[in-house]
Amino acid sequence: MQTWHAVSGKPVWERMTRFWGQIYVINYALGVFTGLVMEFQFGLSWSGLSHYAGEVFGPPLATETLVAFFLESTFLGLWIFGWHRLPKWAHLACIWMVTLTAYASAYWIMVANAFLQNPAGAVARDGHLALTDVGALLTNPALVFALPHVAGAAMLTGGFVVVGASAYHLLRRHPEQGFFATSMRLGIVWAGIGVFVTSGFGFAQFAALSDYQPDKFDGGAPAVSLGFMILIGELFMLAMMFFLLPVVYWLPRWRWTHPILMLMTPLPFVASILGWLAREVGRQPWMINGKLTVADALTPGLTPAMITGSFAAFTLLLGALAIVDYALIVKTVRRGPAGAFLGARDDGAPDPSPPPR
Repeated sequence: MQTWHAVSGKPVWERMTRFWGQIYVINYALGVFTGLVMEFQFGLSWSGLSHYAGEVFGPPLATETLVAFFLESTFLGLWIFGWHRLPKWAHLACIWMVTLTAYASAYWIMVANAFLQNPAGAVARDGHLALTDVGALLTNPALVFALPHVAGAAMLTGGFVVVGASAYHLLRRHPEQGFFATSMRLGIVWAGIGVFVTSGFGFAQFAALSDYQPDKFDGGAPAVSLGFMILIGELFMLAMMFFLLPVVYWLPRWRWTHPILMLMTPLPFVASILGWLAREVGRQPWMINGKLTVADALTPGLTPAMITGSFAAFTLLLGALAIVDYALIVKTVRRGPAGAFLGARDDGAPDPSPPPR
């Protein structure tokens, strides 16, 4: 949106950038807090994992924090506070750097997670795992298809947040029909790209699984989680192919579709959660597949009561953060673009006027 504003100079694209960008900033802030919770989990519960595999598992996490996340948050800060202060193209470069470093962050997180799925590039030595092949770690078969799968799921989910919020305002006949019609079309196209990337690389992972986790989905919770995730993915793929994309230009005018689009908005979130459950639960009882069990990865001295208590505390905290995130985003969506404070001028100059209905 901001790129198109920089190229075209049309004020509507700046207003779209500010409104949807504000929702992004809210979600980003809550993501920081959930990351801190995860760090506490590592420190309190998984010292066995750190002692046994810290030489291999730790560097990707440290790289994600020091390089990707720090750079991402720095450029995001420049973008948030640089409105009307930085030159147009420098400000645009900031959000592109946020985007690129966000994908870099995802890459390093998935390097670490892929190592748990398939401990490539490491050998057991003197009671712990030692890194012997950096290239194998960074090109893990559990990574090469999983990373685009996760990235596509994020595109689908983010696209449908835009679609669902736009459908809400179009259904209520918001005065800025053009604003939300354009947003809906853009969200559908972006979500359409995401669903095909997600599905394609999701099925491609099954071939790789035969090499390092052939029995992952033989039954139980992983298979159920996987089945529902595939069902939701296929639903979106069919809807995109045979309805949403072919009629994307006219869809904002068809009010009967807007409640359906609003009801579809939570489904990519559900599918993403189910996908992670399938990926993680399917590895049990291993923390590092074939190398370290969950029981051995736990901090020594933890009792079942302590583990249950910490799990309940983390669940309540993450649940509370999710509620706060949802409430703030809903409040921002309901206020509409006129209530966006991101990028508001503080020099007395008026904001770009809304386009005619």
